[in-house]
Amino acid sequence: MKVSIITATYNSEKTIQDCLNSVLSQKYNNIEYIIIDGASSDNTLNIIEDVKQTHTNVISMSEPDKGIYDALNKGINRASGDIIGFLHSDDFFASSETISHIVEAFNDENIDGVYGDLHYINSTNSEKIVRNWKSKSFSKKLLKQGWMPAHPTLFLKKSVYLNHGVFNLNFKIAADYDLMLRIFKDDSLSFKYLPEVVTKMRVGGASNRSLKNIWLKTREDYMAVKGNNLGAPVLVICSKNLSKIPQLFKK
Repeated sequence: MKVSIITATYNSEKTIQDCLNSVLSQKYNNIEYIIIDGASSDNTLNIIEDVKQTHTNVISMSEPDKGIYDALNKGINRASGDIIGFLHSDDFFASSETISHIVEAFNDENIDGVYGDLHYINSTNSEKIVRNWKSKSFSKKLLKQGWMPAHPTLFLKKSVYLNHGVFNLNFKIAADYDLMLRIFKDDSLSFKYLPEVVTKMRVGGASNRSLKNIWLKTREDYMAVKGNNLGAPVLVICSKNLSKIPQLFKK
């Protein structure tokens, strides 16, 4: 199966090389790597162009966009792979065999989506784990308990996007949560948990950068739960936020 990996970049010169190396060092050889840049003004584009000189599977475009979800939507629309996953420009895969393991999980059964565990790491020391997001096998009842897989670890068949659409740009921070609720509540789809760390993510994401963003994230989570008819939104959001606490202690 062909795997499309999408990275959205904007002035990412400090971290994009690690991200690129992570994808290009994968042992699985049927990878299409799509980079959607938001008109960076630093050295990001030069770093990407250098890589494209020696890797024909790297595709890139650069133009102004409406934010990261708009960029990811552009990537989804351009993707030609059977499976689509994301790797943010601050992040990298846990090992060179990560994509091989993802594809093996899809091959095992009639699976529509695969997800795994996530390590939040220190922004300057990649060996220091700040938060360990260990997931679990999917059950639909978990959605009402505020459960969700770590979105950066989620790989979906392209057919899922064709049937359920892409990120809703009305959400500024929680479009990934809204999309996952739309997908995971579909009883016709099957998901598999891969019990290993898939992605390492540097701390400092958009949703936690300020109290204002934390409030916006909470409000948008509420809207996503309500819009997807999951029941009592306040209880779901409280459970969702409380579930993050143990992740800080399981290193």
